[in-house]
Amino acid sequence: MADRAAVEKILARAAAEGRSSLTAPEGRAVCAAYGIPTPAERLATTAEEAVAHAGDIGLPVVLKIVSPDILHKTEAGGVLVGLRDADAVQAGFTKIVENAKAYDAGARILGVQVQQMLTGGQEVIIGSVTDPTFGKIVAFGLGGILVEVLKDITFRLAPTSTDEALSMIDGIQAAEILRGVRGSDPVDRDALAAVITGLGQLVADFPQLSEVDLNPVLATANGATAVDVRILVDPEAAKEPVRFTQEEILASMNRIMKPASVAVIGASAEAGKIGNSVMKNLVDGGYAGEIHPINPKATEILDRKAYASITDVPGDVDVAVFAIPAKFVPAALEEVGRKGVAGAILIPSGFGETGNVALQDEVVAIARKHGGRILGPNIYGYYYTPENLSATFCTPYDVKGGVALSSQSGGIGMAILGFSRSAKMGVSSIVGVGNKADIDEDDLLTFFEQDDHTELVAMHLEDLKDGRAFAETAKRVSRRKPVVVLKAGRTSQGARAASSHTGALAGDDKVYDDILRQSGVIRAPGLNDMLEYARGIPLLPTPRGENVVIITGAGGSGVLLSDACVDNGLKLMEIPQDLDTAFRKFIPPFGAAGNPIDITGGEPPSTYRNTIALGLEDDRIHALVLGYWHTIVTPPMVFAELVSEVVAEYRAKGIHKPVVASLSGDVEVEEASDYLYDRGVVAYPYTTEKPVAVLGAKYRWARAAGLL
Repeated sequence: MADRAAVEKILARAAAEGRSSLTAPEGRAVCAAYGIPTPAERLATTAEEAVAHAGDIGLPVVLKIVSPDILHKTEAGGVLVGLRDADAVQAGFTKIVENAKAYDAGARILGVQVQQMLTGGQEVIIGSVTDPTFGKIVAFGLGGILVEVLKDITFRLAPTSTDEALSMIDGIQAAEILRGVRGSDPVDRDALAAVITGLGQLVADFPQLSEVDLNPVLATANGATAVDVRILVDPEAAKEPVRFTQEEILASMNRIMKPASVAVIGASAEAGKIGNSVMKNLVDGGYAGEIHPINPKATEILDRKAYASITDVPGDVDVAVFAIPAKFVPAALEEVGRKGVAGAILIPSGFGETGNVALQDEVVAIARKHGGRILGPNIYGYYYTPENLSATFCTPYDVKGGVALSSQSGGIGMAILGFSRSAKMGVSSIVGVGNKADIDEDDLLTFFEQDDHTELVAMHLEDLKDGRAFAETAKRVSRRKPVVVLKAGRTSQGARAASSHTGALAGDDKVYDDILRQSGVIRAPGLNDMLEYARGIPLLPTPRGENVVIITGAGGSGVLLSDACVDNGLKLMEIPQDLDTAFRKFIPPFGAAGNPIDITGGEPPSTYRNTIALGLEDDRIHALVLGYWHTIVTPPMVFAELVSEVVAEYRAKGIHKPVVASLSGDVEVEEASDYLYDRGVVAYPYTTEKPVAVLGAKYRWARAAGLL
């Protein structure tokens, strides 16, 4: 059990003295309170005390300056290592004090730390920082050049479970070093995990600890010891953003996504105006609720009575779509708030994205005062197809299905709309979040989690306003429904572009990558990947195991498909002897019954049919990757028809396995791929990478959701 009282006393003393850091002895005491081992040490205020302490601890020892004003002891010449006798300790004490005074003449020197010198083992770094996006996170990496130059480090939200801590240890590129190489002993992974979990609990219990560095931690076969401890304190680090409860979010989001009435602030009868486009889309999109145009200069717009103010509208209004210039929004929002509207949809730009943060803060304050929520500003609006709701200036969308999409960028929103229409992808919702002054991705996830019309959520984002809230919500949602994220700003250049575009600082990509993975999120490397994942994942049955088998009519495709499987974390099954014999019954003698199973290109449709049927029938095989080569013997549409028939036949028997296909050939393979896709086989022409990437995404979700 952690000794919280001991830490509270130390922090109270530091606060009373106005310090923003703890001394090394205080840091050691904090570690001890949370079960984090440190070397034996004592504080000496004289050279004679240092010699006596060294004798008690056992030579050799390390000497370190103890000063609340000197954080970087090495830079100050305040560390001496390997002192092996009393004379060296006595001289070392004097030298360290002199170095510290020369480094900072005004520094308060409390003494010199005499510390047991540990040798052997592997140096690692374990630490915690207060991330601007995710709050308290813990980090793990190897010491030295690997973490500093190669950035070989892993992150998790604090606190961490033991399993998460172990995944951090195994997640670095140099993890093999910790398992023992070239005769060295493996380190005690459980001891390292205990340090990580202890640190995570410490910063969760005391969020004012803005930074904690255990560097190095010496890991051996018998334990892990924090050799040096550096702790910074900042009361600001304990502040958390304003958060709504799930019940509060759903109360608002249900009215916003399923409104009984919508008002358009700035509705217009003039073609080409945003207020006119929004009105037309609501009407032409088939929305069956009440539509109220708000325009003080009109009496009727699109055959509907116009009102000078939303306060003049009889009855309740759930949603108000704003199509007026930014400077007029606050006054209109006050009226919207007094009306009790649940959601203000702010289409206009001219807020935080242009540097006008004060105006954006003003409208949020107005919404908070009246208990309403804001979507935007600077957005294209939103769609919710189950209600035939097109609250947007873009064109209506009517292909209903189970995919919900959101984007932070209007341009990306247009790409999402165009792809969805072109691919005939069934959509439950498309939402623009823009500046995310209020409603953001975790609000949307909370709604989509309980929405029976949504099977998968795909999101483009440049930043997260409250990364911890998103991660916690995504972890809960992804257990039931896949969550796909395209995080823009992966590179330093991209991060700068994201910042200038939205006024939001994109976080460190490695932090995003690790924590999104920790939350069960499927991260897409690019826009097309996100859209293809969204389109394909719902079609694929959830695999029941890791064994993937490739059946191909072309050896070259088999090699590329194998590479793609490895790249996407898929396990190619080792074919047992009896299954090898079974496959060989259907393929020519010059074929190959390994994995890939190469049936060769000149085989008739029956060879494809029989080998695919065997792959579906055998319980040891969990997913199939098909590689097709255009031949006269088995033309593209013949292949597509036989594959869809045999897959449907086994689904009718209750056998549901994911099947993806790569088709190589002339232009006829395009029609064949579409035919397969329409029948639940994710198929693409001219590429071996895409179908396997979609399968890999499905596997990543299934693993994170604990379904394998």
